[in-house]
Amino acid sequence: MKLWFSNVLKSGRRLAFPFINFPGLQMTGMRIKDMINNAKNQLACQEALASRYPSAAWITMMDLSAEAEAFGSKVLFNDNEVPTVTGSVVESARAASSLHIPAIGSKRTGVYLEAASLVSSVITDRPVFGCHIGPLSLAGRLFDVKAILLKMIREPEMVHTVLEKCTEFLRGYSRSFKRAGVNGVVIAEPVAGLLSPVHCDMFSSRYVRMIVDAVQDDNFSVILHNCGNTAKLVPSMLSTGARGLHFGNAVPMTDILPQIPDTVITMGNIDPAGVFKIGNPDDVELKTRELLDTTSGYRNYIISSGCDIPPGSPLANIDAFFGAVKEYNNDRKNYESRGLEHVL
Repeated sequence: MKLWFSNVLKSGRRLAFPFINFPGLQMTGMRIKDMINNAKNQLACQEALASRYPSAAWITMMDLSAEAEAFGSKVLFNDNEVPTVTGSVVESARAASSLHIPAIGSKRTGVYLEAASLVSSVITDRPVFGCHIGPLSLAGRLFDVKAILLKMIREPEMVHTVLEKCTEFLRGYSRSFKRAGVNGVVIAEPVAGLLSPVHCDMFSSRYVRMIVDAVQDDNFSVILHNCGNTAKLVPSMLSTGARGLHFGNAVPMTDILPQIPDTVITMGNIDPAGVFKIGNPDDVELKTRELLDTTSGYRNYIISSGCDIPPGSPLANIDAFFGAVKEYNNDRKNYESRGLEHVL
């Protein structure tokens, strides 16, 4: 994986790595409920998508309710919607101190580990990343997001108690993804996007760093995803040591890339809902080309969706995205072959 990241930095082509899983439902005739409870169904969706799209890497299914469910949270399920966490399991200091750390693989976390093993054994022509929630975002689901933001100010030690338990679980979960055979993990930490830089350091990045230190090596890489307002959080995100950073569409990539060393792979950030789902192929092609043009000076940049592409997104839009990337690379190749690269 360290070599793969190095090769990305050396590549003269623009690479694409959107987060796609749910659009595979349209290719297999499944429902969301069929995927979240069955590893083989997840494999079927991801194998169908991977055979169609030349993504530079692959990510297993993003479901940020599974870890909270393992801790005892209630989850609402629907045939055609992403599972959502409801209620709170931590409402007092006593509940925080008595919170039980679940076994790795309990509830649906076992399904995602099995899926990671299956996908990494079948998709072998590119790196495969597992995916799990970040420590603060997990704690936010156990408290309720509004509640945890208040507790950070009024009862920070209570929040740290829960964060320590979340991190202990997620370290073990990441290690299990590693044993399952994937090449890395994407840690999704969206709640950190609501914080100031100081609070991001204190309540998120320091704990993400513990996970990174536990699993990242030459053969296994961590990508940190934050789809919030991250323009002022880049130094904090860099402090985690993650080998790659992934950004949502809440911020322009032109505000992010100048802050990042050219040795750190940076990804983002076509709007998954506003463009991929409700746009049309022309919209997708235009936004993709614009983003490629504005980031042309950054060799450490991989174009991606701003987050997981939602269910119901037309395959024609994803086709248009990859088509625009291919056309852009062909244009560059043609210009360079004619000695006109200075006009790009």
